[in-house]
Amino acid sequence: MDLWQLHVFCKVVELKSFSKAGEAIHLSQPTVSSHIRDLEEYFGCRLIDRLAKESAATKAGELLYGYARRLISLRAEAETALAVFHGKMRGRLAIGGSTIPGTYVIPRLVGDFKTRFPDVIISLVIGDTEKIINATLSGELELGIVGAKTENKKISQQPLIDDEMCLIVPSNHTWSRKKKIELDMLLKEPFIIREHGSGTLKSIQQNLSGNGIHIDDFNVAAEMGSTEAVCQAIKSGVGVSIVSRIAVSEALRAGTLKALTIAGFNLRRNFYLTLHKYRSLSPLGNAFVKHIRKELL
Repeated sequence: MDLWQLHVFCKVVELKSFSKAGEAIHLSQPTVSSHIRDLEEYFGCRLIDRLAKESAATKAGELLYGYARRLISLRAEAETALAVFHGKMRGRLAIGGSTIPGTYVIPRLVGDFKTRFPDVIISLVIGDTEKIINATLSGELELGIVGAKTENKKISQQPLIDDEMCLIVPSNHTWSRKKKIELDMLLKEPFIIREHGSGTLKSIQQNLSGNGIHIDDFNVAAEMGSTEAVCQAIKSGVGVSIVSRIAVSEALRAGTLKALTIAGFNLRRNFYLTLHKYRSLSPLGNAFVKHIRKELL
């Protein structure tokens, strides 16, 4: 077993495909298969189930994946530490962002950071808040920026950005000329929600519960896996939704979507810098956190 074999294994697990993993790391599919067979022989068990449409980690594979990600991260940390020792900032940094910060905030931070440290390679994972927090806990990511707080005691969070969520409707909606509506009007309207694990959905639920309302009280028309999908569904007339103003700023300026407030509701929230409380950051991770705090605080 070596780190390169573990790297190949992780790619197969993440992409759920031997051929896609091979394309990602520039290996032929037979070579990828050979590395996985070597690992399975080494550990004496099947690690990947070769299914009809995709490849999936077995229970043993899931266990190995967590350790493999930590070993790969530790290698990157060692490379970075030695580069810093020699007076150069280089290496690879894995970070994550929930949908809104991952799409609209972090890329700008990465661009500014790369201007200062061009030899650094940053890998950005975008997923719902729950996914990013779990990846930070497992060591797959060094840090994340997410749109909801967690109760997990192993996670440390610091508010970074104040965000306003608004009721978003299409420009041809009967409410498009209004600035505010009552909640009882909204409860009757077809409503689009984000998927379970989304920071946006969690923030909406927290605001509703304070007013004695549950998301199940809405006339839910659809559930979408991303903010962009929600926005496209709104434009297509599927329903209305509560969305971050940051995410729809261009559509609001163009006039294709309209933003309203809901009487009696304060729909403001924070995006949080999310770190593992008991795991030290690599030198590169430390440098990026300092950059974030300088830019956003």
